[in-house]
Amino acid sequence: MTQKEFNDVVVSQTERCKSLLTAKGSEYAPKAAKGTSADRLAHFKKAAVVMNSTPKSALMGMLSKHLISVSDMCTDDKSFPKEQWDEKITDSINYLLILRAIVEEETHEED
Repeated sequence: MTQKEFNDVVVSQTERCKSLLTAKGSEYAPKAAKGTSADRLAHFKKAAVVMNSTPKSALMGMLSKHLISVSDMCTDDKSFPKEQWDEKITDSINYLLILRAIVEEETHEED
């Protein structure tokens, strides 16, 4: 793979991640009260309450499912369609990006 081909893969993947994250934003952030912004991380915070854990831990549980699926695909001898790879890889990356947002929010709360 050439450097240009690699760069094209990276650009394409990051665009796919961004598109999905922004499209899902309204689905996963509950409507906010008038004059306030919706909390994009609300579902992870609610999952943490249900699991008696933290938003990071709740996210890790959800991410684990995706990583196990990717691992199974990598170690299976059968071939998978590109669309399935795209879905699993994008979901995994997006959970890490959401984790980054949770860490950022927690860091700001500590300051």
